[in-house]
Parts: sequence; C-alpha cells; structure tokens
Amino acid sequence: MKTTAKTRPLDPVLICGHDNPLAIRELLTKVGDKWTIFLILALAKIHKGRARFSELEQSIPTISQRMLTVTLRNLERDGLVTREVFPEVPPRVEYELTNLGKSLLRPMEGLFDWVSGNWAAVKKSQSRFDAKKL
Repeated sequence: MKTTAKTRPLDPVLICGHDNPLAIRELLTKVGDKWTIFLILALAKIHKGRARFSELEQSIPTISQRMLTVTLRNLERDGLVTREVFPEVPPRVEYELTNLGKSLLRPMEGLFDWVSGNWAAVKKSQSRFDAKKL
C-alpha cells in the first residue's frame, strides 16, 4: 500500500505577509464589497465630497435603500465615512469620506487600472474555459 506524505497547510501569516491575517481578510471583505466600492467612489466624485442620502441613492441606481443604509452604517462604524445631522425640519443628513476613507481611493484606482488593462484577457480566458466545458 502506497502512502502519501501529508502537506502542511501554509501559515496564514506567510501567505498575506501580515501578522494579523484575520484583520486583512475582514477589511478586504468589507472594502471589496461592491456597494462599498461604489459608495466610496460616489462620495469622492460628488460635489465637495459630501452627499445626502438621496444623492447617493441616485448615483447608484441599482442599490436598495436598505443596502445603502447598511453600507453607510458599516462605513461609518469603520471610520471611513462621517455622518452629519443638521438640525433642520425636515432633518438633513450628509455623508463625507474621512481621511481614512480617502486613503482608499489610490489603491482602488490601481485596481481599476488593472481591470481596465486586463479585462479583455480575462474575458478571452473565460470564453476558452467555457468552450472546454461544453
């Protein structure tokens, strides 16, 4: 009977190069979420970097009110967005990227540049793969 050597799993610290791989995974999951990406970009591009809920909702037509609310709340909790309530009738609420939130723009631009430069190659690979599955 032939025995196979068991391979040891890679150390998560070695994989991500950070002493807290769970933190890396948690934050990448949050900032990689499609609604988070769109909201950060919308806030960065809307006039003066501030926007009301309705402006954000209009800038991302496919987002539901619930997802917009949940995502904004999570971004505020993580320190990426501030929420300011103005004592008016009816109350006005504006959202703005914090410096921490703004610091995500450059890495996101790099990712978008990569997607723009490689989208055709990815689509071609997908077509080749899908053709083999038939």
